[in-house]
Amino acid sequence: MESLTIKTITKYPDINKVLAQLRQGIIDVFGENLVGLYLTGSLSYGDFTPGRSDIDLAAILRRPASKKELELIKQLHRRVEVENKKWSKKIECSYIPAQMLKKVLPPKTPRPYIGEGIFYPKAPYGNEWIINLYWLVKCGIPLFGPNFKTLVGHVPIKEVQKASIRDLFKEWQTKIDKPKYFTNSHYQSYIVLNLCRILYTILTNNLASKKISVVWVKSRFPQYANLIRTADSWRHGGKMKRRQETIEFIKFVVDNANEVKI
Repeated sequence: MESLTIKTITKYPDINKVLAQLRQGIIDVFGENLVGLYLTGSLSYGDFTPGRSDIDLAAILRRPASKKELELIKQLHRRVEVENKKWSKKIECSYIPAQMLKKVLPPKTPRPYIGEGIFYPKAPYGNEWIINLYWLVKCGIPLFGPNFKTLVGHVPIKEVQKASIRDLFKEWQTKIDKPKYFTNSHYQSYIVLNLCRILYTILTNNLASKKISVVWVKSRFPQYANLIRTADSWRHGGKMKRRQETIEFIKFVVDNANEVKI
């Protein structure tokens, strides 16, 4: 992809600068080992919200990263975040060996990952693996390499639904008895919006952006509309004090999930 395209890949010049730096840096580090680099997440499917959303990337490698490559990538991310302080701790990127793409179910082998400014040489994948694959196939934007659809076959929506339900039970239902977790306003907002997507996915047999999911859930279940509006309007630095309502919403989504047969 030519630099001119990178400069206009999104409507945010500061994000395009970050993407250009990471693209060139990742190419320099991996060389022939790099199959492709893809912009995913909210920026790829029109759900990006300034002040809340992150930059999400996925790099596909021919072979697992070496120790030298891992150290260089760690340095690259540190340098890019220092030079672009607005996006410090707001860049996520997984470095995925191509071998992992052969299976729809979450791979047992961990992958290198950076998130919230922390580099993890071995980060395990959870149920988000299938959901991320679905979005990459459907909306992933190549910054380098072939269209992601050429790397992965069809990802069945039923597998996405099953993964969403597993994620609900494993990640969110378990938080009900941990009220301290909900003192973080960011987590409250994040949970509520993700629950909207889970609810939309399991009840409509489809996967949509958070924006679409939020509108649908507010209309379908107006008793939670106020909570969802609060979560949707939250931005970094703001406060959200809806802990008990968030917990009740988790229980509501769990009850709906228990009635769905997939």
